[in-house]
Amino acid sequence: MTSATPAPATDRAAAPPTAPTAPTATSTAPTGRGLWRRTRWYLLTAALMLLAAVLLAAVNQERRYPPLDPRSYEPTGSHAVIALLEREGLQVDLTTDPAARPTGADTLVLTEPDLLGPEQLAAVAAAKHGRLILVAPGPAALSALVPGVRTSDENGGVPYAGVRTTDPGCSLPEAVRAGSAHLGGLLYTVGSRGEGCYPRGHGYPLVAVSTGRNTDVVVLGSGEFLTNELLRKDGNAALGLGLLGSRPHVAWHLPDYTAPVAEGGRKSFQDYIPEGWTWAGYQLGIAVLLAALWRARRLGPVVSEQLPVVVRASETTEGRARLYRRAKARGRAADALRRATALRIAPALGVPPVAGAPDPTALCAAVADRLPERPAGDAAALLYGPPPTDDAALLRLADDLDTLERQVRKP
Repeated sequence: MTSATPAPATDRAAAPPTAPTAPTATSTAPTGRGLWRRTRWYLLTAALMLLAAVLLAAVNQERRYPPLDPRSYEPTGSHAVIALLEREGLQVDLTTDPAARPTGADTLVLTEPDLLGPEQLAAVAAAKHGRLILVAPGPAALSALVPGVRTSDENGGVPYAGVRTTDPGCSLPEAVRAGSAHLGGLLYTVGSRGEGCYPRGHGYPLVAVSTGRNTDVVVLGSGEFLTNELLRKDGNAALGLGLLGSRPHVAWHLPDYTAPVAEGGRKSFQDYIPEGWTWAGYQLGIAVLLAALWRARRLGPVVSEQLPVVVRASETTEGRARLYRRAKARGRAADALRRATALRIAPALGVPPVAGAPDPTALCAAVADRLPERPAGDAAALLYGPPPTDDAALLRLADDLDTLERQVRKP
């Protein structure tokens, strides 16, 4: 077998070296594809959560009513008392105008009098309804509609009492017939023409005031005894029918919850927080606290070291390699390997550095002269070729660069 005869040195010198491929610029800056790979699962989770929220909102379309709303069948609603009044033959109308159609023979129920403005309160006072029922009115509503009644705290008493079964303790016919009922809430003091019922300390959760001209006002500290949940207990139903059914017509005002609260109202910030959000806030706070404790435990105690700290070169190399692998920066790693190899073999080949690095054309020509058995352009592809496409290609490149360096240094 005949071996291939190497080309004469003069022919190799005459033939120009293959022009090296320009080095590909690499960067640790995140690319669009890398960002997509890292965030796609988070985006998918967020999209699924959003889709679930939309589906739940579409399925759960039942209307939610505020407490003591006559249209609500929920435990806090008051539809049951409306049904009892209609069964007794009374006419019950729901209205958004508290001063509409006063006849002198009707009962007007204001469940949120503090939401009425001064003009509306003045209109209600001038309408001359047969009976006016106010649920938990504040100082502004009391001053406009029933001047002789004050909240108990204005006279140094307890402003509020819990709702519980209480005996009438008065001569009001409706309260005497009903007997014990669930009364409480805000407490009031009676005026010269009023009578207080269901006493709680020095105040009353029910005050009836006669204003003359066949008109009276009933002030309730709480309307919970009218709710669907409590109406069937004790004398709540009898008291509700007696107070609301004294006239043939009942006008139940539906308050506008978007209107600002009248001056002197009792609304606080928590009154505007939807039901359930408070517990959700507590749960979120506990979750944040547990997450903070979990992360703090992972960090462990602080360890003091004597500086300067000596770190082996192998540890530094392995640590940087792991960072490159985690960031999938194959181009950056390949560029570091090629640059280090070029800097090490350039002195052995007699190629002087230019601006801190050997000239690519001169270096490839020197490698071709030193290793004539390698294919033309192989050194340029190894030292200045495109970045590898996967980890296996990067490993092959590292092995090839190591082989090239051993061949160049071989005597």
